[in-house]
Amino acid sequence: MKTNRPKIKVPLEGIDIVLDLISATLLILLIVFTVISYTELPDTIPSHFNAAGEVDGYSGKSMIWLLPAIGVVLFLGLYVINKFPHIHNYMVNITEENALKNYRFSTRIVRFTNLFIMVIFGLITYSIVESAKGNNSNLDSWILPFVIGTSIILPIAILIYQKKINK
Repeated sequence: MKTNRPKIKVPLEGIDIVLDLISATLLILLIVFTVISYTELPDTIPSHFNAAGEVDGYSGKSMIWLLPAIGVVLFLGLYVINKFPHIHNYMVNITEENALKNYRFSTRIVRFTNLFIMVIFGLITYSIVESAKGNNSNLDSWILPFVIGTSIILPIAILIYQKKINK
C-alpha cells in the first residue's frame, strides 16, 4: 500500500513512556508468574471458562504457556507497528499539518491496546492458575465485563473522541 502520508518521528511524551513501561512490566510479571506457578499445577488445568466464569474446558498444563507466548508476540508486534504510524489506518486525510496530532493519537491508542492486552492476559492466567489449584480467583464475575468494556465500549468512546478532535 503506497500512501503520500508524511513519515515523521512522533516524539514520545511522558504518558507514552509510562504506558510502554507498564505494559513491558506486566508482560515480564506474566512470564515470571507462569514460571513460578508451573511446577505447582496439576497435569490438567482449566483452559476455558463460560460467561458465568465456570470452567467448561480442560487441557494439559503446558497450555499455560500459550497466553505468555501470545503476549510476547502481540507486545513486540504492537511495539514495532507503533514505530511506523504512517501505515496506520486513519479516518481522515493525513497532511503535514495534522500528521503529528493524528500519529500521536494513533500511537497512543496502540500503547493503550498493548496495556489492556497485558492486563487481560495476566488476569486470565491468574484465574487459570487459581482454578487449577482449586481456589476461587474472585475474577470470574467481572472479567467478562472488563474484557467487553476494554474491547468494545472503550474503542467506541475513543472513536467519538477522535471525531471531536478532528473537527
